[in-house]
Amino acid sequence: MIALNDKIEVLPRLGKTTAKYLQKLGLVTIQDLLFYLPFRYEDFRQKTSIANLILGQEANIQGEVVLIQNRRARNRKLNITEALIADESETIKIVWFNQPFIAKNLKVGDLVSLAGKVSKNQEQLTLVSPQYEKIYNNNLIHTFGLVPIYHITSGITQKQIRFFIKEALKASREIKDWLPKDIRNRLGLLELEVAIKKIHFPDTLENADAARKRLIFADLFFRQLKSQLVKRELSLQSARQIKFKEKETVQFTSSLPFKLTDDQRKSAWEIIKNLENNIPMSRLLEGDVGSGKTVVAALVMLNVALNNYSSILMAPTEILAQQHYGSLTKLFANSGFNIKIALLTGSCKDKIEKDTAIIVGTHALIQKQNNYPEVALTIVDEQHRFGVKQRQKIIDFNRNDKFIPHFLSMTATPIPRSLTLAIYSDLDLSVITQMPANRKKIITKLIETEKRKETYAFIAKEIEKGRQAFVICPLIEESDKLGVKSVKAEYKHLQTEIFPQFRIGLLHGKMKAREKEKIMTEMLDKKIDILVSTSVIEVGVDIQNATVIVIEGADRYGLAQLHQFRGRVGRAQNQSYCFLFPSLENSTQAKTVTRLKALEKYHDGFSLAKIDLKLRGAGDLYGDSQSGFTDLQIISFFSTETIKKSKEEASALILTDPDLKKFPLLKERLGNWEKNIHLE
Repeated sequence: MIALNDKIEVLPRLGKTTAKYLQKLGLVTIQDLLFYLPFRYEDFRQKTSIANLILGQEANIQGEVVLIQNRRARNRKLNITEALIADESETIKIVWFNQPFIAKNLKVGDLVSLAGKVSKNQEQLTLVSPQYEKIYNNNLIHTFGLVPIYHITSGITQKQIRFFIKEALKASREIKDWLPKDIRNRLGLLELEVAIKKIHFPDTLENADAARKRLIFADLFFRQLKSQLVKRELSLQSARQIKFKEKETVQFTSSLPFKLTDDQRKSAWEIIKNLENNIPMSRLLEGDVGSGKTVVAALVMLNVALNNYSSILMAPTEILAQQHYGSLTKLFANSGFNIKIALLTGSCKDKIEKDTAIIVGTHALIQKQNNYPEVALTIVDEQHRFGVKQRQKIIDFNRNDKFIPHFLSMTATPIPRSLTLAIYSDLDLSVITQMPANRKKIITKLIETEKRKETYAFIAKEIEKGRQAFVICPLIEESDKLGVKSVKAEYKHLQTEIFPQFRIGLLHGKMKAREKEKIMTEMLDKKIDILVSTSVIEVGVDIQNATVIVIEGADRYGLAQLHQFRGRVGRAQNQSYCFLFPSLENSTQAKTVTRLKALEKYHDGFSLAKIDLKLRGAGDLYGDSQSGFTDLQIISFFSTETIKKSKEEASALILTDPDLKKFPLLKERLGNWEKNIHLE
């Protein structure tokens, strides 16, 4: 008997190596596996007879193995497994490449079920590398029915994770349903155990929808409940009251070399009005790439400084922290105010004086308690990039017996308002949608394979004009399995074969902080013409002379993340360009082309986020590598009505039983929320 809290290693055929791969997905216990949800299904509910197969069809066939053998290809590098499968209507050839073990797993006379795409070889229909499984005891989970598809990592296959989840479901009897029974009955929702079983292996689409409905509502209800409890707790806390310095604020805005947009003024005013209260502010400032959130933050931090308190601005990376430090230094340079700014990162530790008004840094700010001046405002940029424990430290930072800092979260990741309300329901929201004047729209093009040379020639002309370019690749090292470009290989390719006349730079996340800083300084100083990088430059890099960005393997990213990349150019008056190069195997797929074409048409992140949400799901708003949002994998299907209903039910419950005395399971799930307030 297995239990929910057991380690996944108790499952059959799950050794230490496989466990390590699964841990990359956050799967450590049996419960983790059960709540790791599929994001779509392959529909193989209709069994097709071999005689009725159609070219290009995704099909399930079932029959008997009449022949199976391995052979070597002529070049001897490829092992080919061939089989003949017969049903009552016809016989078909099956081919697998470099999987010789299949000939050991399947024997002549075995009954098998296969699922895959029908193709043609030498004028005969065939299945190439289909999924397969033996037929016995109605055990089909990989090739027949609604087959769940999960997000996976290298070293793990869909077949493995389905098998492990099927085994883990034996522990589902232990699942406790924390959602109050009267709410379930009133809204016609499934019990949690039933929903978990049906979401993984539904018999019908109706079953899958009912399971999804239950899990989405529960997720949103829990968020809304926690948000209201957090708000209530914060209303009992005290923060420093920051008086609005109108005259000085006007002086600062007048010193700027540009005029604030209406959205910037409105957002700054909303924040300043919050700071005037002694109840701690909890606000999210959301603005598209290049919309000017930093100047709003500067205006607010000026008011904090003029009240004789300090502010902290925390960023997830050194590059972004240095960017903020440089931007703030420039903004205050001609303001007439002596605003002392310090930078604190892993590689740079400025001395913090009593009169230091703004401290900019990375997580180094909270690694140990420092003797900072009293912090009245904590600002966190791209908060979702920090882990839960880090976020807790940020919020607790500089808390004393009487006061806690006001809290402002900033994000450049555009999120549809309905999703924002679901994720950040405990924060007030300020949104900047307007872009600064005189910014030209970035010309974006999806590049066909045969037009690569033409595009390279165009890039060369831009660099000859004195401009600079970025080239983004998904990987650091080459991977035959993934078939996408790596920064190291592309750096060498561009330097030796495409642009030998230009200075090429290399940047990726595994480089030491000083190396990364040196490369970015050289890019800023125009000592590098083309910078080949991973997604480390996604946020915060401001190279105003860069006018071209090339994104290799563009199909590997969500639209919102591609939009973030695009925002690395077009930051000055010059016309800028974004070229999308999809992976070769996906370059002609209709879905890929349709999705990437949206970038040509739409230039604001909010429109793209809505499309991304529809096509890829909420988790992909932050890119595949981002953590902290695994519980959002099902919210891609929610509606505004569901959010409204979850909020109503949470409010009613708190009103009648604020301490949740009647709901011990719900209180247990919340845990010590009053001691661990997560503004996320």
